[in-house]
Amino acid sequence: MSRDTTQQVYTLVVEVGRKAGDGLPDAATGAALMVYASGVDEAEAVREAVAILKQAGMAPLDVTGHGTCEEREAEGHEIDTEERALMARARDENAVIVAQVTPFHD
Repeated sequence: MSRDTTQQVYTLVVEVGRKAGDGLPDAATGAALMVYASGVDEAEAVREAVAILKQAGMAPLDVTGHGTCEEREAEGHEIDTEERALMARARDENAVIVAQVTPFHD
């Protein structure tokens, strides 16, 4: 039985809490990060994203997967050229790319 090892890129939203040196604004209570992460499946993409964010000094709390580009399009999401370019970069570099950070405030 062969396992498919083709890298795909998954869109993830990662909620992070506060941690000293995390780079978030002082008044923020945490943040939501939109991330593109490559992996052979979504579980691997989640593990890689969490590991990278921890290395970057962040405190991941929760991850919500939104699927691959194709899965998102099938659900009716519009994906612009800039977003596609970031996804392609994540795939080509086998990387985790933080595309957007939205700080939380009380």
